[in-house]
Amino acid sequence: MNNLNNVRDQFQALSQMVNGKPLVYLDSAATTLKPTVVVDRIAQFYAFETANVHRGAHYLADLGTTHFESARHTIKEFLGAASTEEIIFTKGTTEGINIIADCYGMNFLNENDEIVITELEHHANLVPWQNLALKKKLKLKYIPVLLTGELDLTTLDQIITSKTKLVAFSGCSNTMGTFLPIELIIKKAQSVGAVTVMDAAQVVAQRQINVQQLDVDFLVFSSHKLFGPFGFGVLYGKKERLERMPPYQFGGSMISEVTFEKTTYNSLPYKFEAGTPHIAGAIGTEAAINFFTALKYDDLLQHEQDLLKYATSSLLTIPEVKIFGEARDKASLISFNLTGAHHSDVGQILDKQGIAVRVGHHCTQPLLKKFGLTGTIRASFSIYNTREDVDKLVEGINKAKRMLL
Repeated sequence: MNNLNNVRDQFQALSQMVNGKPLVYLDSAATTLKPTVVVDRIAQFYAFETANVHRGAHYLADLGTTHFESARHTIKEFLGAASTEEIIFTKGTTEGINIIADCYGMNFLNENDEIVITELEHHANLVPWQNLALKKKLKLKYIPVLLTGELDLTTLDQIITSKTKLVAFSGCSNTMGTFLPIELIIKKAQSVGAVTVMDAAQVVAQRQINVQQLDVDFLVFSSHKLFGPFGFGVLYGKKERLERMPPYQFGGSMISEVTFEKTTYNSLPYKFEAGTPHIAGAIGTEAAINFFTALKYDDLLQHEQDLLKYATSSLLTIPEVKIFGEARDKASLISFNLTGAHHSDVGQILDKQGIAVRVGHHCTQPLLKKFGLTGTIRASFSIYNTREDVDKLVEGINKAKRMLL
């Protein structure tokens, strides 16, 4: 598959009816739908290949180990990492950030050191650093966001200073859709010797990433936002950083040798992979990456940006619609409200029309509070969406307007 002409056919979920209407799925920022090739690959593993990996003395264990480590290699190539030793399997983005905070932050940051994040961050890239700052008596600082949803880059020199030891940021805001200036932030952090942590959960299916070219120290993402399974994620870390960090959890594959007196730990990447791994998650993620990389990136980008522009202009034909987030460089998602109506009420009316959107604070309460909001309606688009989906959304918003205003 090298184009988007038949991509919708890969997503069986789109063939169903919801409340008597064809499903219009506009919630890909929360999770992408899963293509048939991913669903079938996971089913094949459970039906015919089920076995635990590593140290098995039988065919299925060897086969499972081969596929499991093949997934690690595929992810390494996808991210442009130098080695599979730098690819740690996790439960998702949130666990990845917590591993960095606990294993790096707790051991290499000292009292009065400063951590910098942005005001756009998801709670998962905010709360772990708050907790770390409290435990270690650190200072947590924020790069402010402008009313457009863009960062106020004029503040970088005042916020990122010689006291800054770690800078954590998302590649793309899950609420405003803003693509952050990744290279600029990394270079500024490096100029003061700070370690960089990139939350790539929202950007991994939107932009091509090469961790070596970016020269980022750590990067995390979740498979389920890249057409893959739930409960599986990836932590990339530079080898020299990971080698110095202690394990996160203990037991299972993270050991090398255990005696009653002491334990020695396994080498990378297994040092950070305690317990039975999510084997089906790894295999499903490899299938998802293979599906995604078979698409033409330029076609994907053009398609999603076309949907963003069409949806923005279409929604603004409704005078009561207020859009939040007008960055010049923006992902294909729109946060908005219908003035005079509660976002949850609008979401329920849309659901009755078979239209799936996300409502609420989107795990960015501090950001929304700055805008004087408790929540928004978020419509997010992906490769399987069409202009017809946008038209149905606008029709649904107009119906909500008639019912609520």
